[in-house]
Amino acid sequence: MAFDPGLAERIRQHLNHLAPGALEKRVFGVVAFMINGHMACGIVRDSLMLRLDHEAAERALTRPHTRPMDFTGRPMRGMLYVEPQGTAEESDLRGWLEMAVRHAMSLPPKQPKQPKPSRSHS
Repeated sequence: MAFDPGLAERIRQHLNHLAPGALEKRVFGVVAFMINGHMACGIVRDSLMLRLDHEAAERALTRPHTRPMDFTGRPMRGMLYVEPQGTAEESDLRGWLEMAVRHAMSLPPKQPKQPKPSRSHS
């Protein structure tokens, strides 16, 4: 599953201002942008993927060009997609990213995972 590299570059530019230090992580052919260890947004194919608080996500889903995120056929609370028409204007993209960054920054920072000790088989 590929992602839109042009949208990725636009997101990087906005996040440089909104959340310096955001990390980019590629997983299963998609890209996610992490803030304090939490996913804020990402790209699946050509759609922006957002993580918002549940109430903000419900409000966002009433806007044009949005749909629930449903990898498994069951919508995930707080997660949604914004189709390319909803991010065509820079002001629209920035508005979506501001909401996602605000939510990610409201969460306590995640501690890095410690590696599991290896078990030796004797």
